[in-house]
Amino acid sequence: MMNILLTGMAGFVGWKTAQLLLQQGHSVVGVDNLNDYYDQRLKLWRLRDLGFSIEDSVLSNLSKPVDLETENARFHLLDIENRDAVDALFKANNFDAVINLAARAGVRASIEDPYVYFRTNSDGTVNLLEAMRKNGVEKYVLASTSSLYAGQPIPFKEDLPVNTPISPYAASKKAAEAAGYTWHHLYGIDVSICRYFTVYGPAGRPDMSPLRFLKWIDNGQPIQLFGDGTQRRDFTYIDDIADGTVRALKRVGHEVFNLGGGNEPVAINTMIEAFERHLGKKAIIDYLPFNKADMVDTQADNSKARELLGWDPRIGPEEGFEKTVEWFRRNSDIYEL
Repeated sequence: MMNILLTGMAGFVGWKTAQLLLQQGHSVVGVDNLNDYYDQRLKLWRLRDLGFSIEDSVLSNLSKPVDLETENARFHLLDIENRDAVDALFKANNFDAVINLAARAGVRASIEDPYVYFRTNSDGTVNLLEAMRKNGVEKYVLASTSSLYAGQPIPFKEDLPVNTPISPYAASKKAAEAAGYTWHHLYGIDVSICRYFTVYGPAGRPDMSPLRFLKWIDNGQPIQLFGDGTQRRDFTYIDDIADGTVRALKRVGHEVFNLGGGNEPVAINTMIEAFERHLGKKAIIDYLPFNKADMVDTQADNSKARELLGWDPRIGPEEGFEKTVEWFRRNSDIYEL
């Protein structure tokens, strides 16, 4: 069993990854800055689901220290952009591995404020890698993105060139990946890079289409659909993503893994139809111009993750959409648009 630093613990993937790590008996130290990119109540919901006792009032003063503890897990309010705070965290703990899920996500938002994306996704990555080097932590897992494959033929394979990022978000993740290789080459840090493909499921991010669309359909509001809905995604259920991320703790040297369902990609229109069916409501669609920072289609060749990590995604889109709607029905009040 390992003592693992998990950044972005209150995030979508961080929450589910922490849950799996704890189920497997690992000790987890989680950090998150609880930023307001989307409704912070959802982040508190995830922390409480992990067993932490945290009050809503913490959000009114995020400059005040927050240190929480539950069985085999601790949580600290910390921003990986803060080098001194990261260094102090490593000095106070004896980590066996780092799973870096702290990130600014969202393609369109990165166009509006590219600076914060590079501060977190690139500079924050370097802060962690340097702290690992100084403290002898040998295993690093980085969450990256399928957005790097823009312009490449599907299904995407890890050996395709990813030198043409079409959004600041993708560019910042490319920089983070490159830093991982550099610290592997210079200092021998064992690096697993996980490129996620359209993660969805219960407690998902409200800025992503699945939960946004559910909220709009449920409220009788028009869906804001960029493009005609024929664009396709390799939807990957959150439990499968967490499983692949934990499996990536395996010593591999330096490897990039596609964590995508590997199924025939699903059109956005098909997802909308599934939501209509499970909610019992009809969607009103406001068609908007396709955003050139978006990708048209995504599909993972996940054979490498299957072979080297033994990863086998189990939840297909139809089952996953139904599970997502079931959770949304019980928790729709935490989602504000």
